[in-house]
This record gives sequence, structure tokens and C-alpha cells, in this order.
Amino acid sequence: MRIVDAFCTQVSSGFFRDDQQAIRLGAGHDGFLYSGTPTTPGFSKIREAGVAFSILLILDDGQIAVGDCAEVQYAGTGGRAALLSRGLVLDQLEGVVLPELIGREVDRFRELAEWVEGLRIQSEPLLTALRYGVSQAILHGASLAARTTMAEVVQREYGIEGEITAVPIFAQTGDDRYLNVDKMIVKEVDALPHGLINEVDSKLGRDGGILLDYVRWVTGRISSLRQDETYLPRLHLDTYGTIGLAFDSDLARIADYLCELKVAAGAHELWIEHPIDAGSRDAQVETYVALRNRLRKSGVEVALVVDEWCNTLEDIDLFTAADAADVIHVKTPDLGGINKTVEALLMVRQRGLRTYCGGTCNETDLSSRVSTHVAMACHADQMLAKPGMGVDEGVMIVRNEMLRTLALVKRTKTLADEAKR
Repeated sequence: MRIVDAFCTQVSSGFFRDDQQAIRLGAGHDGFLYSGTPTTPGFSKIREAGVAFSILLILDDGQIAVGDCAEVQYAGTGGRAALLSRGLVLDQLEGVVLPELIGREVDRFRELAEWVEGLRIQSEPLLTALRYGVSQAILHGASLAARTTMAEVVQREYGIEGEITAVPIFAQTGDDRYLNVDKMIVKEVDALPHGLINEVDSKLGRDGGILLDYVRWVTGRISSLRQDETYLPRLHLDTYGTIGLAFDSDLARIADYLCELKVAAGAHELWIEHPIDAGSRDAQVETYVALRNRLRKSGVEVALVVDEWCNTLEDIDLFTAADAADVIHVKTPDLGGINKTVEALLMVRQRGLRTYCGGTCNETDLSSRVSTHVAMACHADQMLAKPGMGVDEGVMIVRNEMLRTLALVKRTKTLADEAKR
């Protein structure tokens, strides 16, 4: 099936883009916004509206394939791509990519997505967000051509074995870290609360006491609100390097503190994302290896999740080869093409680490749905409920896409079995 037309339009993202460095350094709140001066290049304010674009591919049978270009909430930091510029996006899309797509076949997702990944403009690859959105549209187009789900396309083209099943869903509270936990418990999400622990004084505590009390509160709240005694969600906290800031990057003190958090978590599995920011990729690998070794020797059952400084497929290769984490956050918009997310998830699983198919609150409903198919096809250990920070919307979008996909796969198999009789 061929592409006969290709165009784009600017759309809304699910949240905002924030200057992480300014926030971590203690930027003040101004209602929903932040006060103070940005520190990361490209920001005009510490919190700005997100930027996203939809790619629309018209196929020769009249069907329409769609994908969304999106950037992460904390763009321009931790080794990530710079902030999206509307003018540069349109120059690359309308000037190079979309005209080149017209006339091409969409039946083979992997092949066409790799072609997009290899495009160069003045010797530089396309913007990361563009590769993300265009590859989504190609995957959608391949599924339309095959009259099957995107998850099935991924499994077929990458030779992935095993049934397509639901993936545990992880929700994030945003700054409303108490009321949103109640929503998560009532809806029985598999992992919670994220917590947005992105500043020391008000969210972690100089001695870690604020976060420790919060973990105790979360576990108590689960016990009091759950309707089923067997409901025991994973506790996953993203600390944005603040633990390292509070404890002066002293690994012995950090390991002792993580032990305290695990005691507070009780019977809940505990994942801690980005406890330390070491300032560079190589330093991050070295620091995580040392911290993991210390935790193992002390018998502390806390899983370390890597995020910042582990953005590209090359980065993930380095971290997994060094055994520098328990869990890899495969942050979908940072990988470029969604095909690179597939490769990353498969690499992590092959090397025996756990896979978190994540992303950002700043994506769109569409990119979240496509990510869900990839997570299911690759048997990820966890999937982020996205976009947005309101809990309900992200959980609904991801969970419903899983349920629809499972129903379609089951129905297709049933009809195929009946036709054989």
C-alpha cells in the first residue's frame, strides 16, 4: 500500500515543558507556574506550553495513518535533545521528510522507519521528535495495510514470540501527590505514585524525612482504601537526582537512606528512579554500578531505575552492558523512531534487566496509544500511563488501548480458528 499524500499540523501536547535544572535549584511556585529565571538553554520561562505536531499519511485506498511528534517534559537536560522549535520542525517536515514519503510503500514498517532514521540534513539526523512522530504514522500505516493491530505488526517484523498480553500500568501524581494517589488506588493501577520528587527542601527533605513520611503515608493509604486485600501495587518513585543532592552524593549514606525507604514501603516492591545525577553519561554508569553493588552487599531489595543520561539506543547499550541498573526507563520520545523503542526494549530484556516502556506526560493521546502497542508486543515489565498529570486521562488512554487490542487479537484468532474448521 502506497502513501499518496503527506502533511502535518500543530496539535496540543498533554502537559508542559519545564526547566528541570531551575526547578531542582529551588525555583519558587507562582500558582501552577514557576517564578524565577530559566537556566536551561531554549527556555523563555521555567514552565512553558508543550509543542507537538501530527503527521498524516493518506494511503492509496483512502485510509489515513497518523503519528505525533512530541518532546519530553524536561527537554534539553540530562543529555536530551534541545527544545522543539516550531520553525525548525516545519522546515524539516515540509521541506524534506513529507515530500520524500509520498509514493513509498508502508507495508514494511521496520524498513521504512529505518529509512527515516537514516535521513540527514546537513549531515545531521532529523530532530528526535520528528523521527518519533513519523515512525508512529508509518507503524499505523503498516497496520492498516495488514488489517491488523500495530502490536501484531511489531511482533511479526521483529520475530517476537509469545502472546500479546496486557502490561502493568504505572501512573504519576504530578505535584498533587496525595489526592492523585487516591485515584490510583481506586482504579487499582499496578505501580504508583511517581511523586515528582524534583526539589529537595519541599519534597525530599534535607535529611530525606519528607519523602520517608510520604512513603509511609502511601502504604497506609493503600491499606485503608483498597477493596481487595491482594492489591499490592509496586511503589515507584522518581527522585530526579535529589537524593544525591541531599546526601552530597555519598553512596554509603544514600544506600542507608534507600534501606529506610524500603522499610517504609513494607511488603511493596520498591523502584527508585534517578536517585543521583552524576552530571554525565559515563559518570552516571560508574555511579549506578557502585550504588547497585553497595545495595546488593547490604541485601537491600530496591530496584534502581535509570532515566537521565540514558536516552538513545547507544546509551541503553552502554548501561545494560555495564549492568548499571535494575530497570531501564526506555523513554520513548528520546529514542527517535518508535522502531528504536522496539530495539531498546528487546535489548534490555535479552540482557536480563527489567523494561519500563515510559515516556512523558508531555506526549499526546496518539503517541501514548502507539507506545502501548509497542509495550505489549515487546512484553515490557511496565508501561507509563500518559499523557498528562491528572491520572484519570493517562490511565484511561493506555488501559483502554490495551483492552481494545487484546479484544481484537482474541477476536481475530477466534475467527481464524473457525475458518479452519
